[in-house]
Amino acid sequence: MRKQKKPIILEQVLVEDYAAEGKSLARVDGKVVFIEGAVPGDVVDIRLGKNKQDWAEGQAIQIREYSKDRVQPFCDHFGICGGCQWQMLPYEKQLAYKQRQVSDNLTRIGRISLPAIAPIVGAEQTRHYRNKMEYTFATRKFIPSDQFRKMKEEGIDPDAQPGAAGFHVRGFFDKVVEIDTCHLQDEPTNLIRKAVAAFGLEHCMPFYDIKRHTGWLRNMFVRNTTTGELMINLVLGYEDKVRRIQLLDQLLQQFPQITTLLYTINGKRNDSLYDLDPQVYQGKGYIYEQLEDFRFKISPKSFFQTNTRQAEKLYSITREYAELDGSQVVYDLYCGTGSIGIFLSRGAKKVVGVEVVEDAIADAKENAALNGLDHTAFFAGDVIDICDDAFFEQHGKPDVVITDPPRAGMHEKLVKKLLDIAAPTVVYVSCNPATQARDLALLNEKYNVEKIQPVDMFPHTLHIENIAQLKLKEEYR
Repeated sequence: MRKQKKPIILEQVLVEDYAAEGKSLARVDGKVVFIEGAVPGDVVDIRLGKNKQDWAEGQAIQIREYSKDRVQPFCDHFGICGGCQWQMLPYEKQLAYKQRQVSDNLTRIGRISLPAIAPIVGAEQTRHYRNKMEYTFATRKFIPSDQFRKMKEEGIDPDAQPGAAGFHVRGFFDKVVEIDTCHLQDEPTNLIRKAVAAFGLEHCMPFYDIKRHTGWLRNMFVRNTTTGELMINLVLGYEDKVRRIQLLDQLLQQFPQITTLLYTINGKRNDSLYDLDPQVYQGKGYIYEQLEDFRFKISPKSFFQTNTRQAEKLYSITREYAELDGSQVVYDLYCGTGSIGIFLSRGAKKVVGVEVVEDAIADAKENAALNGLDHTAFFAGDVIDICDDAFFEQHGKPDVVITDPPRAGMHEKLVKKLLDIAAPTVVYVSCNPATQARDLALLNEKYNVEKIQPVDMFPHTLHIENIAQLKLKEEYR
């Protein structure tokens, strides 16, 4: 039998600085150690997970002295749930570290000439800011190690506990933290989750077992809007019409705030909904959200920015960076449901959106019609395949390109396509400054970065959005 290595524990280590991605760093005997679960100023004991010649990585297992910058987290589940990483820091410090994250990524990875980075745009509302939550119902409840040991000592089987309703534990695909109160979305989000879980326990309807792929209660999506609408989509592992109707009727009776109630039967081995058909039980089957005076229809499978108030700020800066005067043709790449293109459409001669997901393009067309926009056009497909000479001949060569790729950044072929297109202005909206920096370095062949604006969309988390304005170099105009 293979002998396990004894873990290396570093004791009484002073955490010196912030690193990135929610980690901090210290230096021990000349080696840089990246630490999870600590903040600069803490003195901690660290259990190493990786130990290389020049660097190491580990988890803070005991805090000997607390940093003066620490504050008391407002959530009882902080440190276990994993949804928020920075509640122990005051919001001003969070913003400062996120600003530095953008600066470090762009300078160290991009290695190109950059303008001064504008001060980060923070959120006025740092709790209850999410308009979408996904809860999981599971048989396997996460139990902290100290409680686990105590239950074993008392002869209690930890795996024989009632199912849990909450969030997956970071690092455990099959364990769920039972949540009492999540502070990221307005009520009645927690009350509804508890009501569904209580129904399952009362009526002996099994929670989902992700290892055996059995069980009835599986997931629940809660979406709300600034206009006061509330959508619930309850995902069940199989059909039980009697119990389903009983549960849905009970939710409508208990929570009259629900404007649209849906259910989805998911018998697959994964949680994705893209190939499933949510069924409307009551209501329109969708809700409306508002950004400025633009309305957006949100169906159960639609993508929409998760923080509505900050999305308005993000889009306003994007519109400002586009510098539209009514004469430009704007291409919105990775356009999703068309929200950015629609938001800045009044300043454009024409908006052309391209997105690989067909359902998103259907939503984009519907949203454009909803807002009375007849100078927009949306197309499903890969931009590399669609944007050829014939396409430009038909729809016009872009004067401004908006690109808002996923965390992985832009495909290298798309970067080359942008260099070929050579639009005078590119506005790059990113949810990952590291991959954005890589792409900006590639675009530097023909573009200069003129403006940079970080925006905090998700307080108390390590995530950060960043907007960069690029202008075509003089010799390529």
